[in-house]
Amino acid sequence: MPRRHIRVTGAPEAPLRAALTALRTRLGAPVAFPLAVLAEAERVAKAPALPSYDATDIPFLTLDPPASTDLDQALHLSRQGTGYRVRYAIADVAAFVVPGGPLDAEAHRRVSTLYFPDGKVPLHPAVLSEGAASLLPGRVRPAALWTVDLDADGRTLAVDVRRALVRSRAKLDYAGVQRQIDAGTAEGTLQLLPVVGKLRERLEAERGGISLDVPEQEVVEHDHTYELTYRAPLPAEGWNAQLSLLTGMAAAELMLASGTGVLRTLPAAPDDGGPPARVNSRVGDVGRLRRTAHALRIDWPHHVSYAQLIRSLDPHDPRHAAFLQECTTLLRGAGYTVFRDGKLPGITTHAAVAAPYTHCTAPLRRLADRHATELCLAAVAGHAPPDWVLAALDALPKEMAEGGRRANAVERGCVDIVEAALLKDRVGEVFDGYVVDVEEHRPTVGTVQLEFPAVIGRIDSGDGVGGGAPLPLGERLRVRLTEADPAAPTIRFAPA
Repeated sequence: MPRRHIRVTGAPEAPLRAALTALRTRLGAPVAFPLAVLAEAERVAKAPALPSYDATDIPFLTLDPPASTDLDQALHLSRQGTGYRVRYAIADVAAFVVPGGPLDAEAHRRVSTLYFPDGKVPLHPAVLSEGAASLLPGRVRPAALWTVDLDADGRTLAVDVRRALVRSRAKLDYAGVQRQIDAGTAEGTLQLLPVVGKLRERLEAERGGISLDVPEQEVVEHDHTYELTYRAPLPAEGWNAQLSLLTGMAAAELMLASGTGVLRTLPAAPDDGGPPARVNSRVGDVGRLRRTAHALRIDWPHHVSYAQLIRSLDPHDPRHAAFLQECTTLLRGAGYTVFRDGKLPGITTHAAVAAPYTHCTAPLRRLADRHATELCLAAVAGHAPPDWVLAALDALPKEMAEGGRRANAVERGCVDIVEAALLKDRVGEVFDGYVVDVEEHRPTVGTVQLEFPAVIGRIDSGDGVGGGAPLPLGERLRVRLTEADPAAPTIRFAPA
């Protein structure tokens, strides 16, 4: 599911880069892999467990950002009767990681790759994640090969997954693929990508699902000041994401049918018509999001659902782009739900997907995907899941939750640093804002969303301990910037 994407440019010694380095230290982000982990990675990279099924004749390709080298997925699309066949090869991390070994233990400690605007902290050593396990072009690799047959409307007819040897023919990027599609020169898989992608988008809308087209934020340094721009995602990115969602939905259904699995679940938000008993904790999030929309002058009538609003937004519009960034906060109620022995959980669906769903397409970057893949392979083969998967299953939701909290802390810390850098030379200026949140027991302290630039910061109408007038929740307010320090990082406002 989408997160904020922030990228910075500038010299390594620039203040913004220095603040990001300090954030890594403050959050205890892993730096280097232990020597035992690196030694095992080097060893297994040379001798993975290879499957007997050979699918190297299928002309797979990968579609990722240009600089990516940790390639989890390769795709191939073809026509099948009046419908379509989707082949999706997922890097087989279990072919390299020995259960209970140093690599496995370190993956359970890290849980997921952490993304900072100036780099990443990987889940697995580069010799695997960017080398032997990555679906790099021209290299034979072990993979979990998903085959999903669709009818003419894009609905699932049949699903299969098995271990296979695959070989990608090309590493493509979104911009290049979009140019081919727009020019009408795309062939084969690329010619079918918009066809299948649009069918799946239409089905997503029918079932009430929501895909957030979260723009990438880029912060550019100019003479020690910073400028924020947004890059709207290309249609090809959304079509490719639909294939990942299709696979995750197919995996969830396989596990539900087998009676043992791990799902990615999210209760419905109030605007989605979810049962009140399950959504009370999210009412505040939706209310805050409505106030943010108002602050950014985005019309959100009460009769319009959250899903309808999202589909009406244009990520090329800076105000809409900023709002889409904030919409990712509604996804933070998602969790991992484990079940076994046919005892299905009370909630089996993910509200944003509007269907049962699991994470299984990014095992190089996310711990749970390796376990979900093994459960699906066992379900299709009619075998019992591996003992190591069953032994790890019950602890997985807690581990993933802790990893999610760490990733959220990284994201929030990065946003705070970037926004403080944008405003560091504007202390004393007055801005138009909107009070989107107020502390329950301190009504003089809260959160303000600026109309431009689209920055969120803390506001205090008094001395921070109860002095001053209560903040007008949900109302427009002229505010003065009193502090902006990327090193802290801190942004503070007071009523003007």
